[in-house]
Amino acid sequence: MRKFYFIFSEGSKINQIICAVLINLPVFAYGACIGWMSPMSLLLQSKDTPRGIPLTDYEISWMAAAPYLTCVPANYLMAILSDKCGRKMTLYIISAIALACWTIKLSSMEVWAFILARALFGLTMAGCYVTCPMYTKEISSANVRGMLGTLVILFHTTGNLFLYIIGDILSYRTILWICLTLPTVHLVLFIMMPESPSYLIKKGDTDGATRAMAWLRCRQEDDPKVISEVNQIKKEQMKDEDSNRFAVRAIFQDKILIRAFIIAIVLSLAREVCGSIPVLNFAGEIFLRSTEGSGIVLTPNQQAMALGTVQVIGASLASFPVEKAGRKPLFIGTALVSGLSMCALASWYVARDYNVYAPAWLPVTTLSLCIFCDALGLQPVSVIVNGEIFSFKYRGSVTAIAMSLASSAAFLQSLFFKPLVSAVGAHVAFYFYGLVCLFTTVYVFFYVPETKQRILEEIYEDLKTKKEKRIEKEGVLAIEAGKIDF
Repeated sequence: MRKFYFIFSEGSKINQIICAVLINLPVFAYGACIGWMSPMSLLLQSKDTPRGIPLTDYEISWMAAAPYLTCVPANYLMAILSDKCGRKMTLYIISAIALACWTIKLSSMEVWAFILARALFGLTMAGCYVTCPMYTKEISSANVRGMLGTLVILFHTTGNLFLYIIGDILSYRTILWICLTLPTVHLVLFIMMPESPSYLIKKGDTDGATRAMAWLRCRQEDDPKVISEVNQIKKEQMKDEDSNRFAVRAIFQDKILIRAFIIAIVLSLAREVCGSIPVLNFAGEIFLRSTEGSGIVLTPNQQAMALGTVQVIGASLASFPVEKAGRKPLFIGTALVSGLSMCALASWYVARDYNVYAPAWLPVTTLSLCIFCDALGLQPVSVIVNGEIFSFKYRGSVTAIAMSLASSAAFLQSLFFKPLVSAVGAHVAFYFYGLVCLFTTVYVFFYVPETKQRILEEIYEDLKTKKEKRIEKEGVLAIEAGKIDF
């Protein structure tokens, strides 16, 4: 039996793992970029700021919001680039943009430079959540597709935590130089990785797709399993060629695709409106209020590191249940716990307002549960399922639309959460997030099919109504009866 790297046997998953890790390395760099705001905003607004003049709250707000604004149109740009130039070339572009962003921050400390660099990071954000999940799905075999799909969330949260830690112990410019090396390393290492077999087949390069698939599966090019997977991709794409040439228009002309599209949108929005974004932004005040009189004191950076650790733990554990329990049970379980946590947090605020005893540990516990569930199930499952319920033709367009709506929701929450809380109270906001999670739990239970280790035909069969299945069955029987009569 052929050996790979002198250790792994034929059929090993090692090449898929290596490729998936390198595909998601830009996500780690993006996570570091998002995490950079937490310690650096405190530094840049302090009297010890390295730029001499502290930044204002207004300037910091624009720095924080800029990536979400540019991410909305960038989602469509990345989808187009992925389909026209290929997944691999698009990843090069993502890392090149990240390289330019850190270079701008190293070159200037003017406010316009900070905002420009952060705005450009919106393009990397779009690429990380549009291109990377698609690429990962297309190089993965069915039995590890879910596990490798969770890497995008693991690398994002690990990047956050990495920056929280070095942001607390290293100097301003040292941090920038470290961040600059991340996209540089990716640009060098990713040269060795293959293009997506699905993209190669789309371009008519069947031989190239077969070579890429054989390398990814650690098998010979003439191996029946390699040939079978390549033929399955061809079969899916041949079906796409018979449909409308405009992907979005074709979706709205097909009942099954519309249902799949709605699922993608609901899961993506639920991921963003589960409460995790405002909880992260509101964490300092919650920690402060809940630890009053307890003697526990956490600095803002320590709070960020604590929450970052919870996120990484959740993301690290996601790969096991997503393959063993399945996508659907994992999403239902985490959405339910997250919803109950948000309702409990809202109730804690109500009890405090009415001077009713409420344990000080409850807000911290519910906050941690929300962040944990978001990283364990809500984020990875939504990303994985959105890639599994569409063929190559529709995958990029749907992911771009879903990400644009999710980015818009994140931007609006970041901008208006504080004023909303001041106007109606924190309990109203958290009850809203709790109800969103609980509603999504019910929706997923009744309308979302399991996608674990299943091909599109099987998934779409579950999306059909009983009436549609009966009519289809009657049509098949009628055709068979006609053949017999003939």
